[in-house]
Amino acid sequence: MKEILKKLRKEKGVLQKEMTELLNITERQYGNYEAGRVDPPTSKLIILADYFGVSLDYLVGRADSANIK
Repeated sequence: MKEILKKLRKEKGVLQKEMTELLNITERQYGNYEAGRVDPPTSKLIILADYFGVSLDYLVGRADSANIK
């Protein structure tokens, strides 16, 4: 998931700081998400999937396509 999260953020041109504001978490916590040291809770995954317009399965690496069906 860490590669996907970082890729989506960079494609959208968003800084980690902006992601922390969206998720209401610290920069350290978000950095841990992108580094793969900590998995985001389901509530944060839903926010991320909605923000990036991808499925939860894609976000967590269970699907190859970002398309929501």
